[in-house]
Amino acid sequence: MPDRKPLPSNQSAAQTFAGALKRHGVEIVFGQSIPSALFLATPEFSIRQVTYRTENAGAVMADAYARISHKVGVVTAQNGPAATLLVPGLAESLTASVPVVALVQDVDRRATDKNAFQELNQFDLFKGVSKWMRRIGTSDRIDDYVDMAFTAATTGRPGPAVLLVPYDLINETSVAASSRAERLGTYPIDRPLADPAQIERAADLLAKAERPLIYAGGGVHSSGAHDALAALQEAAHLPVATTTMGKGTVAETHPLSLGVIGYFMGPRGMARHQRPLIDEADVILLVGNRTNQNGTDSWKLLPKGAQIIHLDIDGQEVGRNYEALRLVGDAKLTLQALTEALRKRDLGKRKSARAALEGRIADGRRRHEAEAQGMVHSDAAPIRPERVMGELDRILTPDHIVVADASYASIWTSNFLHARKAGQRFLTPRGMAGLGWGLPMAIGAKLARPEAPVFCLAGDGGFAHVWSELETARRNKLPVVLAVLNNQILGYQKDAEDVIFGDHTSAVFFEPVDHAMIARACGCRGIRIERAQDIAPALKEGFASNEVTVLDIVTDPAARPPITSFEGHFE
Repeated sequence: MPDRKPLPSNQSAAQTFAGALKRHGVEIVFGQSIPSALFLATPEFSIRQVTYRTENAGAVMADAYARISHKVGVVTAQNGPAATLLVPGLAESLTASVPVVALVQDVDRRATDKNAFQELNQFDLFKGVSKWMRRIGTSDRIDDYVDMAFTAATTGRPGPAVLLVPYDLINETSVAASSRAERLGTYPIDRPLADPAQIERAADLLAKAERPLIYAGGGVHSSGAHDALAALQEAAHLPVATTTMGKGTVAETHPLSLGVIGYFMGPRGMARHQRPLIDEADVILLVGNRTNQNGTDSWKLLPKGAQIIHLDIDGQEVGRNYEALRLVGDAKLTLQALTEALRKRDLGKRKSARAALEGRIADGRRRHEAEAQGMVHSDAAPIRPERVMGELDRILTPDHIVVADASYASIWTSNFLHARKAGQRFLTPRGMAGLGWGLPMAIGAKLARPEAPVFCLAGDGGFAHVWSELETARRNKLPVVLAVLNNQILGYQKDAEDVIFGDHTSAVFFEPVDHAMIARACGCRGIRIERAQDIAPALKEGFASNEVTVLDIVTDPAARPPITSFEGHFE
């Protein structure tokens, strides 16, 4: 059991909170003013406070930090308006299965239900966006409730836990010290193995299948199951496709990788030419995949006649939308067991078919590249986003963490950038797909892995939500590189209105904004790009500068990324 620094027999509530967080391995808390300042007013615990400019961005930073570090993200907020701003970020964490603990100030216990200043029913506020929530009633239960919050966030399907802390409790000065030593701040805490009998049945199905397929989701990243999935792909000669959140779970350069599928398999999508392999599949293994609307193209993607095997840590997700052979367990351990079971079976048929299968996948890639050639190398002005993606794909390495804001930024990234190794991270807010996630996600990712270069792609609509966090990045010396696709429109909204209604409203248009000038006003490096040939030099300059860098790229408002249809897909 880990050592804990001895404490006096009595301590302040602030010390108790800080000690509980430190015990769980917390090194960073995303917080502004009360209550985080009080929680961390104990220098002996050395917890870093990263102050955001707005609480909604702080929640996103904590989410991204958790995704990359595999530690629980911790965010704090005062009660009232500040607390309400945590809701969008926690909603993303809940739907994207990310462990975050929110420590939220509540009113003085003696003032409850007396219309105290900024009093709000915070149970009702957070109950729809949290996996677990409680209010601490007495200071001698601080350690108990912190432990429960971290346990709830990290066990089973990860998600956000909310702990309400009355203001007067924070200020108590005589609290009994705890001797607890549990460490619950990393995930997954538990790794249950799926039923061995079900694993054997799944192995039989995959071994006997004529055209099997794996469809991997974000649960592979959560489990750290990249190597296990890659081993299964190779040993059993199985093609692997991914959801957007599953991008990077396998190398997309592998000859048996199909890339991102689902809603993004549009007329110019990177995986469009692989569609016959999906339509023909007779057995499909879903791994860490919620079978949500976008990932299944409104539940029309997977062929009706295919036998589904569904592996997930959350038994409620298994078989939710497709009748399936159930594998309820940790992805890493269960995939390892499934690979061993398959190695004991006759895979000669799969091995013999591999060369032809690789040929079909390679042919699909060649056809996509030929179709995209003109746009990827276009010198047009305004700049085509495909050209931006082409330059990025040539510069980014497997060590880069790639972040994309919601809407079109996520779609361009999913279709035109390649994951070159299993485990490479591409962060996109696909749980709720809210605009404005890009820059704070990049900040959280950089704090989680300071040595990794971090790139973020955002549209001008999304970036407008979070300009102020440039100062946060600069103040914390986090040299992220962010490219803004500046086309003066809400592209997704405009195109959706045109497709569905045959026209669009004036609300989708913006006045011109110079985002490079905004960056410079915040003390960051700002580069405005109006010619395609300037993209690559600017990217190289940004990554070499060791400064927060914004590339304001003037792009074609008529450019539309590859997707299927807009109906039912407003983000």
